[in-house]
Amino acid sequence: MTENILSQDVKTDVQAPAPIPDNLFAETVTEVEHYTDHLFRFRITRPASFRFRSGEFVMIGLPESATGEKSVFRAYSIASPSWDETLEFFSIKVPGGPLTEHLQNIVAGDTILMRKKSTGTLVLDALLPGKRLWMISTGTGFAPFASLVRDPEAYEKFETLIATHTCRYVDELRYSQNTVAATLDDPLVGEFAANRLQLITSTTRDDHPLTGRITTLMQDGSLYRHLGIDGLDPEHDRVMICGSMAMLKDVRLLVEAAGFVEGANNKPGSFVVERAFVG
Repeated sequence: MTENILSQDVKTDVQAPAPIPDNLFAETVTEVEHYTDHLFRFRITRPASFRFRSGEFVMIGLPESATGEKSVFRAYSIASPSWDETLEFFSIKVPGGPLTEHLQNIVAGDTILMRKKSTGTLVLDALLPGKRLWMISTGTGFAPFASLVRDPEAYEKFETLIATHTCRYVDELRYSQNTVAATLDDPLVGEFAANRLQLITSTTRDDHPLTGRITTLMQDGSLYRHLGIDGLDPEHDRVMICGSMAMLKDVRLLVEAAGFVEGANNKPGSFVVERAFVG
C-alpha cells in the first residue's frame, strides 16, 4: 500500500489539444489524491452548463494524445454533490485497463473528457418516502454515496442515513472515512448530518471491528447488532446498492426476500441498484 499523496503539480509541457466533439466537455484536473496502489480520487472543473442529480454517473475519458489511442469512455459515478463547484471521482487502478491504466497517471492541469449527459438509478427520486436510507457499497461503489451524503436534500427526505463500505483492506476504506468526516465538518451540510449520518466499514482480509462480506454480515445479523437495530424494515427503510456484480446480486436477493421492491426513475420503489459499472 502507498501513503496518501496529494498532487497539485501542474504540467507545463502540454501538447496542443485535439478538437473536442460537440457532445463532450473538456475539463481540467484540479486535484489528485492516491490512497493505495489500487485506489485514487480526482477532481475536475465543472462546466457552467452541466447539471446532474446527486448519485448519478457520467461517461469520462482521456484525449487521444494522452493515450496514443482512440479515446475510451467509462461510466464513473460523480462523487461530489449536485451543488459542488467542481466534480469529484473515485477510481480504481487496473493494470492494462483501457482507461484506468492511463487515468491513474493524471496530474493537475491535465484534460479529462466528459459526455454532456448524466444518468443513473441511485437517486433520491427513484425511492419512495421513508425514514432510514441505507447505502450499501463495496470498493469504488461508495462513490455515488459520497455524493448523496453531502446533499442536504437527502436529509430533508430521510431521518437517518446509513452508509456501509466494504473493502479488502483497511487502507481502502480511507476515502469513505475521509468523506464522512469532512461532511460532518462541512459548514453547509454538517448541521444536517450531525447525529444522523453513520458510516459502517468492514473488511474481508484485514482485521477490523467488522470483518466479512457485507452479505454475510447482513445474513448473520452482525451488521444490525453493530448498529443496535433489529434489521431491515421495508415499511420504513430504503436501500441503495452499488459495488461488485456479485454483491449487487446477493444483496438484491436479500432485500427482495425481506419484502423490498426495486424502483426506477419512472417508478420509485423501496430499493435501487446501479448496474452501469462494477466497483
